[in-house]
Amino acid sequence: MKEISVISLICSCLYPESRKDILGDFEEKPSALLADMDIKPINKRASGQAFEVILKSPSPVSDASHCVTTPPKKDISLEDIQKKLEAAEDRRRSQEAQVLRALAEKRDHERDVLMKAMEENSNFSRMAEEKLQLKMEQIQENRMAYLASIMERLQEKEKHGQEVRRNKELREEITA
Repeated sequence: MKEISVISLICSCLYPESRKDILGDFEEKPSALLADMDIKPINKRASGQAFEVILKSPSPVSDASHCVTTPPKKDISLEDIQKKLEAAEDRRRSQEAQVLRALAEKRDHERDVLMKAMEENSNFSRMAEEKLQLKMEQIQENRMAYLASIMERLQEKEKHGQEVRRNKELREEITA
């Protein structure tokens, strides 16, 4: 085993007997990983063995080995640029058309909702007007019936008053 992974290091904390084997291999065969890392064992605890892993800062020499070169740029022709511009223009037109379609659908939906609301309002107004008209007719009929009953009672009282006066006159004539 030439390199030690972090998982192996953690596992070695749990199983201290395997730690001696792992660290023994590293002490015998140093590697690039051990050059960048310093491992210090800490006192043994009840839960197992503990380690302190100290990572060293990379040296300027190691930067050269990790340098990544960018791939060389290929020459772009005028036709490729025009194709890309046309594709971008097509995408822009397509997106613009999609936005316009969405706005048209939204406008249609708003118009439908407005028409439905106006229709419901009209229906409500018509129904309320019909109910009010029926109520007014009922009130008018009730008033006419009430006035007719009052007139009938008044006529009955008038007849009764005439009878009483006639009877009184007859009594006065008989007694006189």
